[in-house]
Amino acid sequence: MALTGLFLCTFLVGHLAGNLQLLISDPTHAAESFNAYAQFMTTNPLVKVLSYVTYFSILFHAIDGIMLVMANRAARPQRYAHEKASTSSVWASRNMGILGTAMLAFIIIHMSDFWFEMHFEMKPTFKLDNGDEVKDLYLEVVEAFHSFPYMLLYVLCMIPIGFHLYHGFQSAFRTLGLVHENLTLLVKRVGVIFSIVVPMAFAIIPLYVYHFIPSAEEIQKSESYKAKSTLIEVEND
Repeated sequence: MALTGLFLCTFLVGHLAGNLQLLISDPTHAAESFNAYAQFMTTNPLVKVLSYVTYFSILFHAIDGIMLVMANRAARPQRYAHEKASTSSVWASRNMGILGTAMLAFIIIHMSDFWFEMHFEMKPTFKLDNGDEVKDLYLEVVEAFHSFPYMLLYVLCMIPIGFHLYHGFQSAFRTLGLVHENLTLLVKRVGVIFSIVVPMAFAIIPLYVYHFIPSAEEIQKSESYKAKSTLIEVEND
């Protein structure tokens, strides 16, 4: 679990770096940058291998976490009558099962909205500067983040992710024996910063798109975007 957890932390940083391109104010430039990034992520052979490793890591991490929670409950079916939770452990460590379940539910919703539609549904296309015509994932993301319920869900889901990272980051280093007595405080501080900065950065993106980027319909009406975007028409029998 520790190894998959640290690997997924690395994945989050890379995923965030790509998503930050959504903060580009000009929609046409943002679409060029973000769709080029999406094309690289879906066509590069090495990235494809890493993607499958990521899927496996998420699945293994979730299953291992569930088994760990069940084992802990079986080992101690009843809580101590006078246990003080604040002194025995932090809230995040006592509720990793709940936090992990919330994260898994978010990942499933997130992948069904973007990954599945990107791979299996017909979408408008965008012509990159290199001449390649790709599915316009940027427009898909803008449309999703302009839905207030989805935007709010995305932002709120960053809270359990932050708590999960807060405990998981430090715990992973301890489990692997990588924390020396002199490094304990440093690992804890880095873990706190990581668990705040990464979820907050992810949360800022949908808030920014919702408040400062035009809707997908308005973007498609702009002349600069029309020159590079193509609507896919489905023929009816």
